[in-house]
Amino acid sequence: MSDNNRRAAFIQFLKFNAVGLLNTLIDFAVFTLLHSLGMMYGLAQVFSYSAGTANSFILNKKVTFRDSNRSGKNGFDRIQLLKFIILNLTVLVISLLLMHVLTDRFGVQVLLSKVLVTFVTVVINFFGSRKWVF
Repeated sequence: MSDNNRRAAFIQFLKFNAVGLLNTLIDFAVFTLLHSLGMMYGLAQVFSYSAGTANSFILNKKVTFRDSNRSGKNGFDRIQLLKFIILNLTVLVISLLLMHVLTDRFGVQVLLSKVLVTFVTVVINFFGSRKWVF
């Protein structure tokens, strides 16, 4: 790999992490708000994860993985969107299962459970996004 390719890959990695941080902040803010208003953690997780996911698709497509060569005339790639939705629905299901196990089976406090689950889902999402979606 040439120095230019390494530099480009490193910049892409930094962009992905910056977008991911923003997605996580959105996810946690929405989750905390909804849960503090009395919403059950499972439903709050669905809404909060969806908010972060919408932001993720827009920013990763436009900023991190600029791939206009893969998309049609209008810059929209239906297959890419479908893969993104499949990946994120899978990650959402995993997050809900892990939160259930941690919170209901092991008695971990809900927000701590959310933090622990986020570490797992970030790794899955990064590799899925990089290798399969974008």
